[in-house]
Amino acid sequence: MSQPLEWGRRYLMVRPDHFRIDYVINPYMSTQDQPDPELALKQWDALRQAIVDAGGAVEVLAQREDSPDMVYAMNLGFATADGRAMLSHMRFEPRRKESLTAADWFTGQGFDLGRTGGDGVGPHFESGDAFVFGDALVVGYGPRSEAEALKHLATEWDIRVRGLRIAHEGMYHLDLPFCPVDSTHAMIYPPAFDAASQAELAGIVPDPIVLTDEEAFAFSGNSLVVNETIIMPACSPRLHDIMTGLGLRVVLVDLSEFHKGGGSARCLTNPLDFPLAGISTPGGELHLPA
Repeated sequence: MSQPLEWGRRYLMVRPDHFRIDYVINPYMSTQDQPDPELALKQWDALRQAIVDAGGAVEVLAQREDSPDMVYAMNLGFATADGRAMLSHMRFEPRRKESLTAADWFTGQGFDLGRTGGDGVGPHFESGDAFVFGDALVVGYGPRSEAEALKHLATEWDIRVRGLRIAHEGMYHLDLPFCPVDSTHAMIYPPAFDAASQAELAGIVPDPIVLTDEEAFAFSGNSLVVNETIIMPACSPRLHDIMTGLGLRVVLVDLSEFHKGGGSARCLTNPLDFPLAGISTPGGELHLPA
């Protein structure tokens, strides 16, 4: 029987005071299609309020003026309920300054900070590729995170890591085609992964909610669950019936300005309470698709 997620009640967000499109690092971005600053702030605040209304807590970090993508806070680092954090080591140079501010914030909040690399040296890891689900930390790799970083996570924290190789340029982080809903259900978009990883998904997700192309590219898989509420940027009638059938209240938040940068609700929010107790194993374990 499904149980509620053990995480997703405390978040870090970055206020979009300097959000703009200065470069192109994913298929959604265009410097010719700039977000409206006033509307973006209104949408961001609606998301923050929806989390609070659902019983979640939100901490806000000021945005660096030189880091327009920093609003996508999911990629600042992977934080655990027991006070550890693995800082993201961004693949693309324009995003690396975000990590300087994130490192100061995490240490200032008392997190024990780890790194897979820095300044372009060492394996890249972006925390939008990682979720605790089932018996493991599920990590996407390929477009942004590198397989070597998964080995580092497993051995550094003595945890079980299951990797999924992302093979679709439009699903460049795991938080786009993989969305935990409860202990056994997750929204998934199989075409985002290579054949071997699609086969692995069957063993990772007992009760998959398979997204259609339309649902996936409306960012439905970039949603978040807070207690008994699922906050979604888009929800088809089919998905609405599934979510309410699971006992969740669906809250829609328009985040269209942030879609211009390639992210939505999940990308804008960084959970600070991932539990590791249920995925701990001495020495760590790494499972990659064949």
